[in-house]
Amino acid sequence: MARLLDLPLLVILMGLGALAMLVPALHGFMVSDYRSARAFFYSAALFSLLTVMIGIATAQYQPRNFARSHLAALLSAYLVLPVMLAVPFHEAVRDTTFLNAWFEMVSSFTTTGATLFDTPGRLAPSVHLWRALVGWFGGAFILLAALAILAPLNLGGFEVATGAAAGRGAVGTTQITRIADPAERLIRYSRVLFPVYGAMTLVLWIALLIAGETPLVAACHAMSTLATSGISPVGGLERAQAGIAGEALILLALLPALSRRAWPAAPLVGQHPLRRDPEVRIGLFILLLAPTVLFLRHWFGAIDTAEPDDLPFALRAAWGSIFTTLSFLSTNGFVSADWAEARVWSGLRAPGLILLGLAVVGGGVATTAGGVKLLRVYALGRHAQREMERLIHPASIGGAGPQERRLRREGAQAAWVFFMLFAASISIVVAALALTGLTFEPALILTIAALSTTGPLAAVAGDAPLIYAALSGPAKAVLAGAMVLGRLEALAIIALFAPVTWRN
Repeated sequence: MARLLDLPLLVILMGLGALAMLVPALHGFMVSDYRSARAFFYSAALFSLLTVMIGIATAQYQPRNFARSHLAALLSAYLVLPVMLAVPFHEAVRDTTFLNAWFEMVSSFTTTGATLFDTPGRLAPSVHLWRALVGWFGGAFILLAALAILAPLNLGGFEVATGAAAGRGAVGTTQITRIADPAERLIRYSRVLFPVYGAMTLVLWIALLIAGETPLVAACHAMSTLATSGISPVGGLERAQAGIAGEALILLALLPALSRRAWPAAPLVGQHPLRRDPEVRIGLFILLLAPTVLFLRHWFGAIDTAEPDDLPFALRAAWGSIFTTLSFLSTNGFVSADWAEARVWSGLRAPGLILLGLAVVGGGVATTAGGVKLLRVYALGRHAQREMERLIHPASIGGAGPQERRLRREGAQAAWVFFMLFAASISIVVAALALTGLTFEPALILTIAALSTTGPLAAVAGDAPLIYAALSGPAKAVLAGAMVLGRLEALAIIALFAPVTWRN
């Protein structure tokens, strides 16, 4: 086992991906879908053999710079693994191109959840299980990478909390090797994270079964909830059988996406209680503000859309707003079955624009959620508040402790740099999509959906749903690249190519 874990990270991920193919193969065999079973079983055998050969060839590989090696492995995982994972998908779904299969796997592995197959019956149940399993695997991988790779290098939002330079770590680029051997770090965090991650998924699956959901749909929704991928084999929660009870269970399971404190071994938590955690406070504030605005607008701008004394309709509208707000804030993308009532109750023509903003904000640092992240928004908000205080009292001294002062100064600067990079990424991707023939509004919605890893956003953000299957090949390739960029974040990619990480 020690020799296996000394292999390059990408080789280990390839082996895990090959073994994961046995799950839909077994499912296909149990439901007599032998075509899908053969596609996944043969692919598992092929890539297992290929992984063994690559593992033998790289057994003695020792990188000169472990920090850069891990960042390169992180980027390579999102470039190489979807190609491998798309092979059984393409073999099981013969009436599609390999480009479509690759796009589907990039979307799943980055926990984006954008799908080209909107009709649930288009894919076999085993293929739907594969999509959800890849998304679940991608969620576990980003959790592990955030703690074992990005945190020591002050990337992925940790640079806001520490105030240190992004990509260097608190004591330089070799911090990742000074704390422990890279394999030891991955092993230690894997042993802590994966049991909790798997147990939470199992508990949610059983709870959805008790609520009345079918086994396959419950498993896919449970995996998609913990990974915040929003993948559904039935096209969304509005077609699920668990009803409002299932949505309530999913709502509870989405709360860990708001703060890294919900996961074990999360660094940089501090000694303050949970109620004072910045991510928890701003996440709950947004969760309270957005549904309240949608609900109260009924009496200001939507009087004729529904009866004010229709209590059941009002309750359904309130629930639809609360659930959908948390779903898109965590970049999951599940839409409540009562979201239609919420839209009618609010009277807004395009309430999906609120969901667009929620997806941009995103969830917590070192969680499966994407977006800008709540901690960066909090740091900028605290900095703005402090600057307004100085306008009134120029000689005042800001308090609240060293951590708050670090967030208001170095943290806010790092957050602003990321905001500028995020805005530049939006501009570049929108321009690239415009070159493929898309107009501005669809290009902007699809760009934000990809960069925030919230694929279902395309169906609800605009006046009319956007269909990924209608996109051209170049547009799909651009969006796939944007998904990888949104999942890794621009700072991590810049740190990979920065001179300080590759100088000998």
